[in-house]
Amino acid sequence: MGDDYQGRVLIYSLTGCAHCKAAKHTLTTLNIPFTDVSVDQYDSSVRQEVKERTGKSTVPQIFFNDVYIGGNVELQEVVKDKEKWSELIENIRSNPPNEQAPALPDDSLKIGDSDSTLSAEADDTLACEPDEFARLVTEIKSSGIIADHRSGIFKQKRTFTGRDFVAYVMKAKNMDESAATDQGQQLLQRHFIYAVKHQQGFSNSDNLFRLLEDDNSGALNQGETSCQPSSVNELGEELRKLILKVYSIYLSADGRKVDYDGISRSSEFKLYQKLALQLHRVEVETASREEKLAFFINVYNALVVHANVVKGPPTNMWQRYKFFNNMKYIIGGELYSLQDIENGVLRANRKGVGMIFRPFSVSDARYKVALEHHEPLIHFALVCGAKSCPPIKTYSADGVMDQLKTAAQAFLEGEDVLVDLEKGTVALSKIFQWYKEDFGGTDSSLVGWICDNMDQSEKRDQLKKLHASGRYKVHFLTYDWSTNS
Repeated sequence: MGDDYQGRVLIYSLTGCAHCKAAKHTLTTLNIPFTDVSVDQYDSSVRQEVKERTGKSTVPQIFFNDVYIGGNVELQEVVKDKEKWSELIENIRSNPPNEQAPALPDDSLKIGDSDSTLSAEADDTLACEPDEFARLVTEIKSSGIIADHRSGIFKQKRTFTGRDFVAYVMKAKNMDESAATDQGQQLLQRHFIYAVKHQQGFSNSDNLFRLLEDDNSGALNQGETSCQPSSVNELGEELRKLILKVYSIYLSADGRKVDYDGISRSSEFKLYQKLALQLHRVEVETASREEKLAFFINVYNALVVHANVVKGPPTNMWQRYKFFNNMKYIIGGELYSLQDIENGVLRANRKGVGMIFRPFSVSDARYKVALEHHEPLIHFALVCGAKSCPPIKTYSADGVMDQLKTAAQAFLEGEDVLVDLEKGTVALSKIFQWYKEDFGGTDSSLVGWICDNMDQSEKRDQLKKLHASGRYKVHFLTYDWSTNS
């Protein structure tokens, strides 16, 4: 464990679990070494053993040698109790783990990169430790206030009124009306519930609300999560690492071909699906521009892969239209389609190909998430699942602009920009035609942008020569929509 400790602090955790992170941060801050066993990286027997030993189905679960502490809440309490804390530290300082202490799982139980036998049920053995509002949601489910309600000519399934919620909380929690109403507002702000008609705020009224996990929109990450909300940077980095692992196994060396069938059967994809649930409550509105760029590019590309795996790739124009508009994730309590991410967030709420209106109205909650200014470099990072798309990569907030510029240079040096100096022609990827507005709106500004963003090369010198002359024609290459599999 360390030079000064003979014993062991053992933490059973899950990837992306906020309470697990908090517990590990506390121990790190106090300079207490620990061994982290991420149970989602092991066979289901490890999870079952933790559950049987502790009687709990949440993580983290923490042991100081054979002394069972509990979860993060219990750890924080024992740290405050100086006498108990001193006893625990002395125990691990002086005594090695005895037979009663939980043993480290054998390496043979680790889920290898090629292992595809992890069952979906195994992932449900342990879950994140719920906070007080997650527990309130559990109580609401059994309260009897959730039912089908009529709203005009439509039936809103599995909803509840603000009035019924307030009445239930006042009685169950012995609160006054103001405190009970605030509980509803907290659930709304923390993305556990949403207003059916998207009105602002929670009120003690007949307005209808629905649990986010009961959303019936068909989002690919629909489901229940009790994990505390993470920041864009924290969750984005967890997703990036996991996506990177998936890509390292199931992506071709040039990044242009994806083994969707292999992904569908992999343990890594099942783990990704579980982690994607945490997008429900991620805090996106306050993220920086760089954080939003990296986060939403990674999520867009992951959503395309996710959709291709579970729904199958689109094969014609109509299917592609539905694919980009209907494949969605719940992110920060709101629904985002591929179109919403690309055109709404990353292109600063600009109309996309074939769109009559901007993606977000000013009153739309997602409007505040959109970048203030569009970023042309995203077009060399977003991968729609077609062969003519750029290669798939992952991006991190730290240095994202340099990463995007590198991706752009690689794209511009390839077969998507062709220059014929003798004929005076410039052949470009269809991407430049569809999104010409992002590159200045004219052929001249487009070619000028490409010159400015290409790496030094003979092709760049030829293009600059044509651009300076003003005597050239631009045409656009046929886009290969066949699947990048």
